[in-house]
Amino acid sequence: MIVRLACGALQGVDAFRVDLEVDFLRKGMPAFVMVGLAEGAVREAKERVFAAMRSCGFTLPAARITVNLAPADRRKAGSAYDLPLAVALLGAAGVLPAERLEGWFLAGELSLSGAIKPVPGVLPLGMLARNEGAKGIVTAPENASEAALVKGLPAYGPATLDEAVRFLMGECELTPAEPPVSDEDPARGILDFADVKGQEHAIEIAAAGAHNLLLIGPPGSGKTMLAKRIPSILPPLEPDEALEVTKIYSVAGMLGGKGLVSERPFREPHHTVSDVALVGGGAYPRPGEVSLAHRGVLFLDELPEYGKNTLDVLRQPLEGGTVTVSRSAHSVTFPADCMLVAAMNPCPCGYATDPRHTCVCSPGLIRRYRARLSGPLLDRIDLFVEVAALEFGELARRAPSEPSSVIKGRVDRAR
Repeated sequence: MIVRLACGALQGVDAFRVDLEVDFLRKGMPAFVMVGLAEGAVREAKERVFAAMRSCGFTLPAARITVNLAPADRRKAGSAYDLPLAVALLGAAGVLPAERLEGWFLAGELSLSGAIKPVPGVLPLGMLARNEGAKGIVTAPENASEAALVKGLPAYGPATLDEAVRFLMGECELTPAEPPVSDEDPARGILDFADVKGQEHAIEIAAAGAHNLLLIGPPGSGKTMLAKRIPSILPPLEPDEALEVTKIYSVAGMLGGKGLVSERPFREPHHTVSDVALVGGGAYPRPGEVSLAHRGVLFLDELPEYGKNTLDVLRQPLEGGTVTVSRSAHSVTFPADCMLVAAMNPCPCGYATDPRHTCVCSPGLIRRYRARLSGPLLDRIDLFVEVAALEFGELARRAPSEPSSVIKGRVDRAR
């Protein structure tokens, strides 16, 4: 008997349909064969699935089992196929009526005890299920609220394989999950420009036009302080932008049970970050820091300390707003439309423009320091702002600065 079940695979931040087919033949020597370009974690699903079924009291008769993941020419990776494989095996063995499986999308990892565990990328899988006209999606309890962000798609989160089977057979009822609602104040933890004295006008111009910005100044002049307050004056994400950002964080496994991302992201990778971690990639391509900062701010402090090759891979994302990671068999594209904010010292010792300190760097040393930044990269930066260090007396005499809420109003009108 052949049973077909719908699930999905990720490609970039989107999902495509995968039909999991199980042929359960009770003649011949018992065997288990999986085909369809399955990667390591998918092939290992056999051991997890059979242990989970035993733990839940399900036994299968001896048979020759063939599992096909169609389309067979596209790579499948991850552990999200555990739950659909277990349910399809039970359907093919006659434990679960095959007609009960029609119209459902399933995704989830199984533990050896039969518990359903969360997997990354459930939001794009839910969007795929809705577009395919599915009855609903069955996944882990931790993922169900994430899938519920997709309007018009019921999402169910059974705790165990046994509960999922009884739900599909109609023997028990599950309440559709609701989208998570955060009770936290969105402004909590956001730094305010009321703490800043001086330099805020340049930041306001950059935020109003979403311009890439480079802050140059000696240590202690407030470059990092200014950069970290930029999110407080940016407008909130539009609904379609919020969905884009949430999909990226879902695929990266960084949603953490939270709802739709409503605040613009702020990413601050260390200067030892690799080029793959910055723009994305790896054996199983994942979004990098520039994609995690999509629709928000990517802050690179101490810019010349980053590797030259690492910085140069930012040229294409800053120009086109996307990152394409190509491999021999496939390529994926991640969105990467972010505002670059960088900070650097004017010289290796940091005091070339500081009248209070004497610079000890030779002209040649300063040229070599600044040459770490390539011309094409600097060409993609719109504003270069020299941040001067203020004396304590001047800071004390200055009037209180405008709060971020006032500046944000002007930025919103400019946008």
